[in-house]
Amino acid sequence: MSSRSHPAVHPLDVEIPQLTEPAAAAGAENDGRPDDRVRMKDIQGMPGTPTNLALRLFQFAFAAVSVSVMAATSDFPSVTAFRYLVAALSLQCLWSLSLAIVDIYALLVKRSLRNPRIVAVFTIGDGITSTLTFAAACASAGITVLIGNDFNNCSQNHCTRFETSTAMAFVSWFAVSPSFFLNFWYLASG
Repeated sequence: MSSRSHPAVHPLDVEIPQLTEPAAAAGAENDGRPDDRVRMKDIQGMPGTPTNLALRLFQFAFAAVSVSVMAATSDFPSVTAFRYLVAALSLQCLWSLSLAIVDIYALLVKRSLRNPRIVAVFTIGDGITSTLTFAAACASAGITVLIGNDFNNCSQNHCTRFETSTAMAFVSWFAVSPSFFLNFWYLASG
């Protein structure tokens, strides 16, 4: 007798169980094969959903208003924080507009953007732009408070425009944050 092991049941002796009625009906769509993949329900706010498109459009709109109001003043180039605000929010405008276009495409062709690599790119981009936007808004708020409250010099400066631009930058940051956190949560849970 040999010392090698042998299978207890020969593969040809095993009967293949027949599909029950509900399983057969589910598999009828896929050429008789049962569909063992379960598709997760789209969470609103994730890439390729209408809520994410709305968030991207809000991000773009508020960043564009902030840049427009700040660039309309003649004093902003003389303050580094204001130049930084214009640069950071210009980047935010480009990023949000490009992702809004991707979301529109995904919604039109009914594609899910659940690829972990794509979501990782969105997460990193949102993290970078949200950090830059928040830092620029905080720096601009500090300069605006310095000019308005500490120097009482609003008569010679455009304090109302500076405040409006800074407020729009903060609102843009508030619109970026849910996108970043939802994408980060999806990556961490997957």
